[in-house]
Amino acid sequence: MTDEGRRPSLAAAWRPWTIAAAIGLTAVDALVLHLMGRRVWCECGSLSPWSWDIWSSHNSQHLIDPYTFTHVLHGAVYYAVLRLLLGPHRPSLRALLAVIIEVGWEIGENTNGVIAAYREATIALNYYGDSIANSVSDVIAFALGYSAAMRLPVWVSVVAFVAVEAALLLTIRDSLILNIVMLLHPFSAIKTWQMGG
Repeated sequence: MTDEGRRPSLAAAWRPWTIAAAIGLTAVDALVLHLMGRRVWCECGSLSPWSWDIWSSHNSQHLIDPYTFTHVLHGAVYYAVLRLLLGPHRPSLRALLAVIIEVGWEIGENTNGVIAAYREATIALNYYGDSIANSVSDVIAFALGYSAAMRLPVWVSVVAFVAVEAALLLTIRDSLILNIVMLLHPFSAIKTWQMGG
């Protein structure tokens, strides 16, 4: 999965106009979430940049939480899929498309319908949407994952993906793949396991 026989440079994808567009799209994400009534930061007022307890009201309210790692994986997956579909040319256009997809996901996952689906089908019982800070942080995590996948050998990206998924399954009983499966087709046995049963 190399671009024109070699790994593309970060500068080839993240040109000044691509970076400006990504910042603008992230600002649109923040504005839309604000208009949807999302808080800028955790209601608790804690200045801690992270929260590791997915069972608390702090989940998805600080800059970093266990689900931040799933957004890093988004970046790797988007890079691989767009590279496969669009080929090696125009890495900056592919990067911009990936940002559009991620920002679209951030807005979509914070709609009332998707939040309700999360709370019904997954273990996100206390999920009431992301804070604006968390959503912006998720977009940054995605960009880091995208950039890493662009520069790393494919086998390293695959091993890293599997390792992150396994670590999340072991620590929080959830992962990117499991989250998608449970949203699309909930399995009561999986949910029981996730809840500690």
